[in-house]
Amino acid sequence: MLPLEGFTVAVTAARRREELGALLERRGARVVQAPAIRIVPLDDDAELLAATRTCIEQPIDIAVATTGIGFRGWMEAADGWGLGERLLERLGSATLLARGPKARGAIRAAGLTDHWSPPSESSAEVLEYLLAQDLTGRRIAVQLHGEPLPDFTDALEAAGADVVSVPVYRWVPPDDVAPLSRLVEAVAARQVDCVVFTSAPAVASLLSLASSMGLLDEVSAALSSSVLPACVGPVTGARLERMGIATVQPARSRLGALVREIVAELPARCRTLRVAGHAVQLRGHAVVVDGVARELPPGPMAVLTELARRPGVVVSRAELLAVLPGGGSDEHAVEMAVTRLRGAVGARVVQTVVKRGYRLAYEPEAAGSVKYGGSS
Repeated sequence: MLPLEGFTVAVTAARRREELGALLERRGARVVQAPAIRIVPLDDDAELLAATRTCIEQPIDIAVATTGIGFRGWMEAADGWGLGERLLERLGSATLLARGPKARGAIRAAGLTDHWSPPSESSAEVLEYLLAQDLTGRRIAVQLHGEPLPDFTDALEAAGADVVSVPVYRWVPPDDVAPLSRLVEAVAARQVDCVVFTSAPAVASLLSLASSMGLLDEVSAALSSSVLPACVGPVTGARLERMGIATVQPARSRLGALVREIVAELPARCRTLRVAGHAVQLRGHAVVVDGVARELPPGPMAVLTELARRPGVVVSRAELLAVLPGGGSDEHAVEMAVTRLRGAVGARVVQTVVKRGYRLAYEPEAAGSVKYGGSS
């Protein structure tokens, strides 16, 4: 069985979303693509041109590259204006700081030498590094990564630096917001198991849309409990962490490492029960019986989830009817869902208690010894 079978994972990435989706699908996940942002060049390059000329005419002491794509875009724009060689000359005499390996790679691809990069790949550590120096009168160019960085630039200015902000591109909502809207509704309804974020603006975009839809409280509650927020690094996860929402992050900010964290975390969050002689684990849209994943329709899955919430306790038809998708008032729908559930997982797993309801054939004395597929 693949490690992510039975789980639905949503991808909010704008760039490399196909690659990320393929990595997750190869591990068995059902992937939902809902880009939260898109990258566009500045509508008016005048601001970038002015910042570039400032860096050339008033030599800079320090330059901070925050993203690889942004630094490359700056170099390409300067070349287009016939200012490329002069900009490289100025940057070559400055102290160059790279927020992470992608920015460092872009600096080196331009033929320049980076002087320092933080192990955490975070802007906060870059700021700490800079503030440990005397910045009085020093000119610092900061390449922005899609949105202003007021906390960063204001702190440098307060320390006496002359800051030149270099806006190369910006983040905007996707052209088609419908997939993201559907994802917000699915997260609020806890119909996905994990949401993957690869940039801080994607987090901001999803939360902003949730707020405009009146679902921010529901989304926040879901991300704090049953829906796993997986972030590629601390910069991406910072907004959620400030809201008190714990995130899963890899030690190194790479897509492969992020997927490995999801593979380790999602199955471990699922409880395994011993039921009628079988090891049963509930996942998002499937039940794993003795290590074999069996996909269930929403109705039977809802019934099984409610029964597993109180294993061994009799649950009335009325209570089960209340959790069935689509509502309704006919308890016959519960009987049909139970019949389909028994057909998928075994007739003995769900017991009928005459005139009272249903319960799982739970075996608590054996529950502690149940293990399979790396989960218990």
